[in-house]
Amino acid sequence: MEKVDIVILSNGPGELITWVRPVVQQLRQQTNIDIRISVILSPCPHATGKEVAIAGSYPEVDRVQPPEYFWRFLLWGQTAENWHWYPQGVVLFLGGDQFFTVVVGKRLGYRTVVYAEWDARWWRWIDKFGVMKQEVVAQVSPKYADKFTVVGDLMNEVRNQPTPNPSQEGKSEFVGTLHATSLQESKFNPPLTHPRGESQELEVGSNFLSGSKDEGGLELIGLLPGSKPTKLSLGVPLTLAIAEHIHKIRPQTKFIIPVAPTLDLPTLANFADPQKNPAVAKMGGVGAKLLMPSQETESGKIQNAKLVTTEGVEIELIARTPAYDLLSQCRICLTTVGANTAELGSLAVPMIVLLPTQQLDIMRAWDGLPGLLANLPGVGAAFATIINWFVVRKGQLFAWPNIWAKDEIVPELMGKLQPEMVAELVLDFLSHPEKLAEMSDRLRSLRGQPGAAQKLAEIVLLLAAAF
Repeated sequence: MEKVDIVILSNGPGELITWVRPVVQQLRQQTNIDIRISVILSPCPHATGKEVAIAGSYPEVDRVQPPEYFWRFLLWGQTAENWHWYPQGVVLFLGGDQFFTVVVGKRLGYRTVVYAEWDARWWRWIDKFGVMKQEVVAQVSPKYADKFTVVGDLMNEVRNQPTPNPSQEGKSEFVGTLHATSLQESKFNPPLTHPRGESQELEVGSNFLSGSKDEGGLELIGLLPGSKPTKLSLGVPLTLAIAEHIHKIRPQTKFIIPVAPTLDLPTLANFADPQKNPAVAKMGGVGAKLLMPSQETESGKIQNAKLVTTEGVEIELIARTPAYDLLSQCRICLTTVGANTAELGSLAVPMIVLLPTQQLDIMRAWDGLPGLLANLPGVGAAFATIINWFVVRKGQLFAWPNIWAKDEIVPELMGKLQPEMVAELVLDFLSHPEKLAEMSDRLRSLRGQPGAAQKLAEIVLLLAAAF
């Protein structure tokens, strides 16, 4: 039997967890072909540094090349460890730039497959496309339509993914969630929104009660303040203050923060400390202290660490990935902008997107020249302030579900946000569950059908078997 290389091109942690992971599982389950799966990572401006560990933790993956060696491989075909290649193979795009698939396929003499959510490129040179929805095919010249297959939505696969065990032998120690990293931020070209904001048993800790988001006892709310210092400096104190206001009115509410993989807990807690983060005073004046988990409870379960606010409201810190099981149980989430809005949208979790402008240099994740200027040493903050001022005045949508729908499905609040105002909006949603249900339904309608990983794997394996 001929041996076949499957080369997967990817980049950020979001792509690795939500795209690569289910696809490599299906590749191994479906085939009798002797395949070797290699993951080649390309640079990502929002990478966490955990990407090699994430990809290497998948038992289906045979080898991983770090992103720092990508350009040498793309230009000269040299891998860091001088990998051997079989004569036959397939290159599969699951993150980065679709053009890389063309170059790598030509260099290795392999066939090529691209997974495309919203747009597909390089039709002439790519052998097969697996796309999320029929709308992508409609944009393609009829001459190349036979290359396209609607496979569905890879993001839908996250609902069926088991939670990994970081302590499992042979796995990485990667923990946290990908909410503030680059699910699609490698394609970030976002406009900011207009300033509307101005005028079951949960395995999260001993003090979390049994129940679900559809029962009267527990109301779980997710707080996703970001992972980068500029976002955290405003997002942490703002969401803490909002949580206090909500809890005063509805004491049955419980709060979680899925901790980004780039953050350690003391660093996160510093943004809740008024002595270390001056923005606490600007964002409602609510600080919090970090309580680390006890070694063991009476039930034998380890408690999560938590932030406890000045009024005693507890926010559980979830340091494992992915935390989709808990996010799916949230009645609503308060989130910063970025890839996390795409994740929540895929899970059909209602959300409110917060864009506080108390610090206009907060957003620097631009593509092209604006991104280069905003991230220049020394003067980047000034450029970011100017760029974001113009973007705020432009008044466009920013959350990914809203961009995809070209409509405001989830509220985007921009301006000098006051915790009381945001809390009132959350309380209104909680008091009118039909509004949350409508938002959830609209989010669900945006995405494609499930089963994409299986169908995409079938396309790849058919090409591999055809050698």
